Amino acid sequence: MMDSSAVGANVQAQALQSTGIYAMKKADQVTADTVATLLGSVQRTAPTYNNPPNLGSSIDVRA
Repeated sequence: MMDSSAVGANVQAQALQSTGIYAMKKADQVTADTVATLLGSVQRTAPTYNNPPNLGSSIDVRA
């Protein structure tokens, strides 16, 4: 049979563990929200190139 101090210590340990898990999940959610915001703010445009018009029109394949 466990005495009351052992039961109290066990309950306290479980409460601390639950609090730690909650804090980790909350921090993970905040990080995910921050990443989603940052990715949403990035402009998604196709790159534009300023190459001469004749570039790539002919390829010399002689070796």
